[in-house]
Amino acid sequence: MKRKVTAVGLFAGIGGLETGFKRAGIESALLCEIEPAANCVLRKHFPDIEIASDVRGLKALPSVDIIAAGFPCQDLSQAGQTAGIRGRQSRLVDEVFRLIAPPNPSPRWLVLENVSFMLQLDRGRAMRHVVRRLEDLGFRWAYRVVDSRAFGLPQRRQRVVLVASQNDDPRRVLFADNGVEPGPLDHAGLACGFYWTEGTRGLGWAVDAVPTLKGGSTIGIPSPPAIWRPDGRIVTPHLCDAERLQGFSADWTMPAAEAGFRAGARWKLIGNAVSVPMAEWLGTRLVRPGKILDLAVREIGPKDRWPRAAWGSDEGKVCAVEASMWPIVKSRPHLIEFLAFEPAPLSAKAAEGFLTRANKSSLRFVTGFLDAVAAHVRHMKMHRNSESARAVA
Repeated sequence: MKRKVTAVGLFAGIGGLETGFKRAGIESALLCEIEPAANCVLRKHFPDIEIASDVRGLKALPSVDIIAAGFPCQDLSQAGQTAGIRGRQSRLVDEVFRLIAPPNPSPRWLVLENVSFMLQLDRGRAMRHVVRRLEDLGFRWAYRVVDSRAFGLPQRRQRVVLVASQNDDPRRVLFADNGVEPGPLDHAGLACGFYWTEGTRGLGWAVDAVPTLKGGSTIGIPSPPAIWRPDGRIVTPHLCDAERLQGFSADWTMPAAEAGFRAGARWKLIGNAVSVPMAEWLGTRLVRPGKILDLAVREIGPKDRWPRAAWGSDEGKVCAVEASMWPIVKSRPHLIEFLAFEPAPLSAKAAEGFLTRANKSSLRFVTGFLDAVAAHVRHMKMHRNSESARAVA
């Protein structure tokens, strides 16, 4: 009989990694998540799995094949406080190293996942910290930035996936596949996603996709992206479509609502999650590592920027790999076709605030976009005034 492959999920969130792993034939032995709303979701979808609440309270982990940890990104994200790897949340990755250090048993594979901005923040201090700890523990490591669009989702979401092992070559997991990234798309006739909370230095522009779904703003307010539809309407996606944009089924986070948590908490859970199809690809390779592809490699120095993909040699050197962010290329529907639930129009206040910032900025926008935002503001104000007049009557 085929031996089952088991995993522990630390910082499990709403189970994105674990759901993808399950599709790849990997069984969860233990989950750990401190967020109460996320725990409601995990208990619903993983009813037979033990769930620990705080990684700091774990004394040891069961002997498993894989330990996976999408450790907190708040201090490493461009949308967060950027406190760095020593920030209150992101420094919890050290708890992972504590749990795999002797005399604890080592897994065959260790998986870490986080935002790609960690490669830039503080000149890559977070990645240096992670790989040094791994090397001190005798782990070989490799990482790769991957984009959720590669796995059939119309969401531009770029994440660092790091795989490490004491007894195997992590390149057999991360560099056994390499697809061709598509070139820039012409926006004509396609829906475009952007962040209405921006407009001064950027806007997260994405053609035929939404930009990265976020856990919320720096002040804790949920901020779903806006979508400029081909018909000129500017809308925000339904929460159920946000779940689907991460690869979950619609209403995956409903257990949080049933426990009394508001919609904002559900948006946060979705934004902090790992895309399920990406996790399924990763899990498939963890179960069945492949042949390392003959990709271009170059050695980088300690002061060089961290590349999009790299591995650590046995001599302590860092080797950049010319690997794309699309390890596979899975067909995906157009964004406008993907959305299955009625979206909400972007409010006049939100659209007007974005338009004001955009007009003051030096950013360049595609032809017709700001005109469409201005028309949307006028339409929403007229609708609001009409509603007010009917209410008075």
